[in-house]
Amino acid sequence: MDIRLKIFELRSYTPLPFVALMLIYAEPTPVTLAAGLALALLGEALRFWGVSIVGSETRTTGAVGATNLITDGPFGHVRNPLYVGNIMMYVGCGIMSNALAPWLSVAAFLWFALQYHLIVSREEEHLRQAFGSEYETYVRNVPRFLPRLSRYRGEHSFHRGPDLARGLASETRTLQGFAVVVVLIIARYFVR
Repeated sequence: MDIRLKIFELRSYTPLPFVALMLIYAEPTPVTLAAGLALALLGEALRFWGVSIVGSETRTTGAVGATNLITDGPFGHVRNPLYVGNIMMYVGCGIMSNALAPWLSVAAFLWFALQYHLIVSREEEHLRQAFGSEYETYVRNVPRFLPRLSRYRGEHSFHRGPDLARGLASETRTLQGFAVVVVLIIARYFVR
């Protein structure tokens, strides 16, 4: 059994223990609320930009796969903008809650960096197989997790611009979950 596929299948559930600990031990302050929310919103904006281009194909929980090599939008800066956005959101919410600071945020960052490293290594095997030299050129020019400042503009066979409706259709569950966590953290600030 390939543990990377199991982690891929469970990736929507792995944040739950961190969220539970974050809410149980929350001690938010005005500074942590503002700083964490800013980071989390940047992460969600990056995710939304990505899903407005790629759409619901990112919502699969079965086999790793992709029908097209997407290099437009945030994918021209970093190969995994949705995962980078997720990490920013998780750490941002951890900062907001100020729970077990700084250890819970550090642990979340390390866990999700490991999780996404494993998932991405499996996804990259598929992409190499599916898109060959086109993907290899992309890999040589666009970093896996640390964005490049200028957008990669390589020659690729598939291009797609952002679409707000496609983004909302794909991101609704994430937006709902994010809103619930933010509201609970803010409520914890006011009810102490």
